[in-house]
Amino acid sequence: MSQWDAGAWSRAVGAGIVAAALVALTLVVAAPAVPAQADDGASSAVTVSAKDANPDDTTSPTPDLAVTVSQTKDLMAQGIKVSWTGGTQSTLPSSSNGGTNFLQLAQCWGEDKDHPGHADRTTCQFGGVVAVGSGREGNPAGPDAVAAQDEAYTAVGTSVFDPDYTAIPFRAATGDTIAPVVNGKRDTKAPSLSTNAYYTQYTTNEVTWAGSGADGSGSVNFEVQTAQQSQGLGCGAPVADTAGAAGASCWLVVIPRGASEPGSPFLGITSSPLFWQNWQHAISIKLDFRAIGLHCQIGAAERQVSGSEIAATAVLSWQPEMCNTTGGAIYSLVTTTESDATAAAALSDDAPLALTTRALDRQLAGGTDPLTYAPIALAGVTIAFAVDRNPLSTASAAERAKAGQAFTDLKLTPRLLAKLLSYSYWLSLPQGADLSHIGYVDFAHPGPNPMNITYDPDFLKVNPDWASSRVGVDGFGVSDILVPQGRSDAAAAVWSYIMADPDARAFLAGKPDPWGMKVNPYWSTDPRINPTHQGIALPADTFPKADPVEAPGVAGAPGVSLVTYRPYTNDLGQSAYLTIRGDAQVLGSWDPIAVPPKFGKQPRNLPGTQKVLGLTDTGDASRYQLYTAQLENPAGKFVAPTTDGLIAAAAAAVTTPGQTQVRTFVPTS
Repeated sequence: MSQWDAGAWSRAVGAGIVAAALVALTLVVAAPAVPAQADDGASSAVTVSAKDANPDDTTSPTPDLAVTVSQTKDLMAQGIKVSWTGGTQSTLPSSSNGGTNFLQLAQCWGEDKDHPGHADRTTCQFGGVVAVGSGREGNPAGPDAVAAQDEAYTAVGTSVFDPDYTAIPFRAATGDTIAPVVNGKRDTKAPSLSTNAYYTQYTTNEVTWAGSGADGSGSVNFEVQTAQQSQGLGCGAPVADTAGAAGASCWLVVIPRGASEPGSPFLGITSSPLFWQNWQHAISIKLDFRAIGLHCQIGAAERQVSGSEIAATAVLSWQPEMCNTTGGAIYSLVTTTESDATAAAALSDDAPLALTTRALDRQLAGGTDPLTYAPIALAGVTIAFAVDRNPLSTASAAERAKAGQAFTDLKLTPRLLAKLLSYSYWLSLPQGADLSHIGYVDFAHPGPNPMNITYDPDFLKVNPDWASSRVGVDGFGVSDILVPQGRSDAAAAVWSYIMADPDARAFLAGKPDPWGMKVNPYWSTDPRINPTHQGIALPADTFPKADPVEAPGVAGAPGVSLVTYRPYTNDLGQSAYLTIRGDAQVLGSWDPIAVPPKFGKQPRNLPGTQKVLGLTDTGDASRYQLYTAQLENPAGKFVAPTTDGLIAAAAAAVTTPGQTQVRTFVPTS
């Protein structure tokens, strides 16, 4: 799906100026299946080998490792792709060890003064995930297990019942230090190294396991944080108070782990990567950030803009030039429902400039359209995904060797998209509720509807590469899609794309697919099937959670509705952010002692076990360098949201009936 986002930068007396819109719901030409990539900083990709980073290291578990980072300059809060060769096939973590032959990644803010060109491990955001082979602390085993470089961070034990304890402190960019060991003694009152004011399992961006395939290669998306997400790192904070000041730089650190602990005959990793015996092999790559905040002169002119979120990334990128150019201004975009923005522009001379992807609804302006339209950007709506392989026991050895590796290709038809958005997979509905309306009785009698999309023959038909892998009963994030709340042109584009397809339209009307799966009746467009006796009106400009089913509360907890169970995101940008983090917004357990009592939230799935789909826009997908789905167009081709595809969709636009000043894409074109 592509949308031509457009806007205007001047206003005529007595006439509104507003964005013109082209809605291209499916791309019209076949395009290569490639993930969205960020253009900014693309030339700043860097490859660093273990031998170059640590030329004197003779004990590295991966001496031939070479790590490539997709972008190292002009960074903001975004994603970067970290790929590598020269590793060794990995094994997944277990309850007793962290796995074997894998990489761990962290973001750090300080340079080691004793090792210029390398990050200082005390400044790394790591330890928020409590897992074997991770963290910042532990009890080194054996009399020679504590390296000289760790002695300052170690409290010497007195017996087997009081062993040595090593804890690598965290020094925040704010100047604070969390140090459980001071002068050789434990400080039991020190804040936790896993949950503190600077990071927790819910906020840290650390990667505790990134695995290599049989050929020793692999890749992972890494979330880069600025001072706005992590004040403990302070990355991107302006180094001066003047306009145009640079942002504080930081480091990306890649720590290779071997098959066992140094000197141990037992397979498996159990110690912290920050302990010197592991840290000495780390590869540090410097990251340069654009300064966070609006870099405009105090008192600069300001113009209000409202409307489409799809243009937000573009507007953000333009700001430094627009506000610092002679006669320029700050364009402050307030994202809101596009139809409201265009109506305000049509009815008021002092309304903000409006950004939209559709023409004004003339019924909101007395039947006329007084607006002038001007295109400003080409962007799209897309499905981002972060799903890692979980091979079946019957899979081939080659497939099992890919365990924990990310899927990079995903195809969706309009009918598959309709299934996800209609909560027709039974795992998308509150567990414990009566789900008989979709044919589900219990796990032994699930009915015709699969638990999630990876079990759907309809999905596997167009994604045969997924056939040897499944996402199990914790696959909430692949039983539906993260979608934003509220009304939007993006929602209208998605539903228009779906409803333009005969198979999807028939499925929503109540016709089973060829394998017997049926639509959740609350999303049926047929009033004879819909329990409300009114067919749901589609296309819509929202993503309704129409099923009123509720799981009964227990132990004093309230009932769990669909909105509680599968919450909305705030916007398309948050959907992208949650996708890179592997956070499917999974509801946690009821906490009766919280004030007030509330449901908790389950931690995100880390790389190796990620399973989430998110509806976002192409700008944010590029910003976080996410993999994006290929969608089936009316010609039966699966196409990705590439620049060429978006341009082709724009070229196929036709004038809007009755409002010939606006061009739009017809989904059945």
